[in-house]
Amino acid sequence: MGCLSTWALLLALGLTSLTTAQGTWKKGSSRVVRQIDPAEYFSEDDYDWTAWFNVDHPGGRGDYEQLDAIRFYYRTRVCDNPRALDARTTDWVPARDTREKVHSDPALGFWCVNAEQDSGRNCSNYAVRFLCPKGNTGSTGLKVAWGLWSDWGRCLAKCGQAAVQTRSRKCQSDIQCSGATVETRDCNGPACPRARCSLHCEMGRVNAECDACMCQDHFVLGSVRSAGGLPAPGATILRAGPGAKLLTLTDHNGHFRIPGICPDGNSTLTIRLQKHAPHTVIVPHSTKPSSVLSIMLNRAERLHVVKNPENKARRVGQTAALCCQVAGSPEPEEYQWFHNGSLLDRKQLNYDSTLVLRNLSLDQTGEYYCRASNQAGAIKSKLATLTVLGKTQPSCNPKPESHSIFLPHDCFQNSTDSRYYDIGKCPTGTCAGQLDNGIRCKDSVAYCCGVAKMEEKTLKCQGYELPIMVVSKCGCQKCVEIKSIVRGRAVALDNGEPMRFGHIYINGVRVSRTGYKGTFSIQVPHDTERLVMTFVDNMDKFVNTTKVLPFNAKGGAVYHDIKLLRKKQPVTISSTELNTLELGEVAGQDPIAEIEIPPNSFYRQSGEVFVGNVKASITFLDARDISTAAAAQSDLNFVGNEGDTLPLRTYGMFSVDFRGEEAGEPLNAGEVKVKMDSAQVKMPEHLSAMKLWSLNPDTGMWEEEGSFQMEKKQRGKREERTFLIGNMEIRERRLFNLDVPENRRCYVKVRSFRSDRFMPSEQVEGVVVTLINMEPTPGYSTNPRAWGRFDSVITGPNGACVPAFCDDQKPDAYSAHVMANMGGEELEAVPSAPKLNPSIVGVPQPYLGKLNYRRSDHDDLRLKRTAFSINLAKPSPNTAEELNGPVYPFDQLKECEEAPFSAGHFRFSRVEGDRYDYNTVPFNEDDPMSWTEGYLSWWPKPMEYRACYVKVKINAPHELNVRSRNQGGTHPKTVGQLYGLRDTRSIRDMDQSAVSAVCLEFKCSGMLYDQDRVDRTLVKVIPQGSCKRDKVNSMLQEYLVNHLPLAVNNDTNEFTMLAPLDPLGHNYGIYTVTDQDPRTAKEIALGRCFDGTSDGTSRVMKSSEGVALTFTCGDREATGQSVFQALRNSPGQPLPGAVRDRRGRKQRANALRNSRRRSTRNPAGIPNLRTG
Repeated sequence: MGCLSTWALLLALGLTSLTTAQGTWKKGSSRVVRQIDPAEYFSEDDYDWTAWFNVDHPGGRGDYEQLDAIRFYYRTRVCDNPRALDARTTDWVPARDTREKVHSDPALGFWCVNAEQDSGRNCSNYAVRFLCPKGNTGSTGLKVAWGLWSDWGRCLAKCGQAAVQTRSRKCQSDIQCSGATVETRDCNGPACPRARCSLHCEMGRVNAECDACMCQDHFVLGSVRSAGGLPAPGATILRAGPGAKLLTLTDHNGHFRIPGICPDGNSTLTIRLQKHAPHTVIVPHSTKPSSVLSIMLNRAERLHVVKNPENKARRVGQTAALCCQVAGSPEPEEYQWFHNGSLLDRKQLNYDSTLVLRNLSLDQTGEYYCRASNQAGAIKSKLATLTVLGKTQPSCNPKPESHSIFLPHDCFQNSTDSRYYDIGKCPTGTCAGQLDNGIRCKDSVAYCCGVAKMEEKTLKCQGYELPIMVVSKCGCQKCVEIKSIVRGRAVALDNGEPMRFGHIYINGVRVSRTGYKGTFSIQVPHDTERLVMTFVDNMDKFVNTTKVLPFNAKGGAVYHDIKLLRKKQPVTISSTELNTLELGEVAGQDPIAEIEIPPNSFYRQSGEVFVGNVKASITFLDARDISTAAAAQSDLNFVGNEGDTLPLRTYGMFSVDFRGEEAGEPLNAGEVKVKMDSAQVKMPEHLSAMKLWSLNPDTGMWEEEGSFQMEKKQRGKREERTFLIGNMEIRERRLFNLDVPENRRCYVKVRSFRSDRFMPSEQVEGVVVTLINMEPTPGYSTNPRAWGRFDSVITGPNGACVPAFCDDQKPDAYSAHVMANMGGEELEAVPSAPKLNPSIVGVPQPYLGKLNYRRSDHDDLRLKRTAFSINLAKPSPNTAEELNGPVYPFDQLKECEEAPFSAGHFRFSRVEGDRYDYNTVPFNEDDPMSWTEGYLSWWPKPMEYRACYVKVKINAPHELNVRSRNQGGTHPKTVGQLYGLRDTRSIRDMDQSAVSAVCLEFKCSGMLYDQDRVDRTLVKVIPQGSCKRDKVNSMLQEYLVNHLPLAVNNDTNEFTMLAPLDPLGHNYGIYTVTDQDPRTAKEIALGRCFDGTSDGTSRVMKSSEGVALTFTCGDREATGQSVFQALRNSPGQPLPGAVRDRRGRKQRANALRNSRRRSTRNPAGIPNLRTG
């Protein structure tokens, strides 16, 4: 952990709201009076509370729960003169805990005005109740019909016991009285004779309260230091125990003295200090007249969710347990559980962090979440869905959903008049399987909906028959569990220099290192909810960087590019002088802020004041430069007072590193001033809400460090400028942020596809979609001034919903850049020029025009095609065409996530050469549950995916398609049967115009799913043209000869082999990679094949390196055989010569572009860099 002692601090400016504590109010004063306990003023024998009333909501001007309005709706429910009023929110939070400014008068009611709240915050939704005389809850004019209550009966409880007293009353009216005739109350018996004190003291004597031992001749001396080492004045010292007793407070130096504490090894003290975690210390055993304690406090740790409740499916009558694990210091004091937004009764369900629901009924279906709280705040868990099914109701819909695949180019189907065929699929989701009776947070066996039965069909193709397996029935079965992987590269933002051999930390523990090229691969720890990783450069070139990385919880690998800020060279300053350091990196513009360090502010980790020269390095991330967004720390979120995770928008971040010049030891700094130029804040409402924030590197959440105050400064004779002045200490955290909370939020729907056909069945999961919010300028100009926030989300089976700031008043108030990355490859956005096609973009007009969709090459075709920009216009509830995506209000996340394919969405597609995959047994590489047992499965083991490629060189003037036909070779169950086809188009060599090469996938040899015996796949490599086999790699040929049986190779137009069992490598022209994720295995194997090495990677085809087979082909271009050319034309129709030639040129241009493309990653994080 030595490397983490100088965590970079991030300074954030943010908006928060101040509130006014309110409790129960009584009449009799023009101002609001807080009443701690109504029982102190009104006897419970004579008064009772009414039901709760909620007749207004906080929309418009605010929430007005006025007594006249309540009487209008509930005429007989409130008495004439209520004696007191109580208020709470609809989330059961007492009004006194909301910190909102509210008003109350029992004679008028309760009201909260939105305009009186802090900027960006509206009133909560409140409910009220009134304290009325018992039996007198009618309104004016109604006669009280009850007589007086009788005296309470005698209490029959004995010493130390409890009993029940009763009293009664009679109805004195001819009409029926409303209310109870008999009332009861608890009562206690007489006090028992005091028992003899059982406390035994090894030292001293027992005190009068019989709760501690006292030693009159001994005293305890102590010193308390805050986090960072400074003295802690005002800390409270308490005797620990059930009845904690305040003993003393620390003085201005953090010292204390307590007489009478026994040094018996049992006396325990608790030290408390604001914003610090409680600390407990035991007075050690001693015979000396005094004991000396030295106490170092730790920063209080905000509550954070360690484990969220899980989705579960049960049948009527069964039991379900939902668990919520929350950590923090101090620990949570209370847990609350909510069902569909309503608080569940703790007394009835007897829950804490675990909610157990027994004998389930259908009405208990719904969404559940927990809320944990302590004195410092609260936190809410994610929603978990509990599905309760009838006892005979199918857990999964047995009927498969429609799912069409694209057939080979020579397999046109007359029955459907297309090359598509519906093979069906089963919807993913949790189902109710066969569970034991154990009550567990996590089910011992997870059950998911999947394929229960498949049928084999045969399709007629040109000259051959194609076998295909079709899903005929779905059912509930054990989930296929695979591990989640996060991999990528950590490189410099400015020039792409890799962070070599850097350390990677999770929860403060070093888990891995980056490689020589900055690469890393991390298996996500089990039960991880939020993956927070910190990258530490032991060469001290880069700022320590904390990232919250999205990952695929279902399993599989996700790729991330980690951009690192280069650490600023330190400057030498004197610790005894006033020092001012500027924050700003944009040339020609004034600094955003400056840091002012008073004299003698530096101190060592021990708290000792440091005197001497200081090496000060402050690295500022300037949000006015859009290229810095990729290097921003964490994910710009914080936890609000009610436990909700809320977004921040940044004005800049800075990392601080102070070290002694001679010894190089890290230094802290106390009472540092941050002065922010108010002229840099272009949105006036942000001035009053700006905050300083620091980053918690363990949780990845920003935590408030301090606020700002307005102050005018004279600069020169005439110039007067206004600054925001904030104070902070630079202690164990070294990464800070200047941020503002923002409440104008939406979601943007984005989908990614395997190709630009944009078929629903070709959606790709595991793509990282990133949205960068741009800050508006004064007047909400369409020319953005700076970025304010970024968010990244992983696509699932139904795309992704990316959070963003939006505005419902001006469509161009906020804009955004959106990008998509998969395995280091940037996906291509739909073009916006020369003509915008709404049906291809995925958004209908006129909403698309309002959003002002523009691809990054809209004005300059030389720019990349891998991003688009939009205006974030919040959908209008009064405009029908805006209510179906792609932008959704923030409270409609579920609607966004479950939106049908026909709803509006933005699109990305993979930029690939011509390629076609066909599996006899269908399998979606993004969905492990789509794997089915079968001898003809391409991937025989769901937990181990092995990718195999052969490199083929083509001597020809044009690119050609090459096919691999994969059949069973030696296994008796599969011999001669088709596993699948692969068609791939060759890529032109950059230096040789008549040479191209292709990396062609084939099915690896090995065990089939039953693990009984191996099958050596019979692989045919067939160039689709007039070709002749020239050469076979000599080492590959020797291997095949030595590992019988040997396949017959009489046809020189193709090559046939029984695929090797061994991973041979580049010397043979065979590339094999095994991984837990199929896409990762294929990407690594392809990178090696392109590079022609066994350990390298490239996206540029090196046609002369690591080749297995060489063919020479004729002049005729295989345009008629191209899968993608055939797809782009009318099925079954001959291609006109002119069209064929134009399409051929387009394919060659695509291939040339692919050959030039390394990984198309943008090293600077800018979506519109030039590619040529």
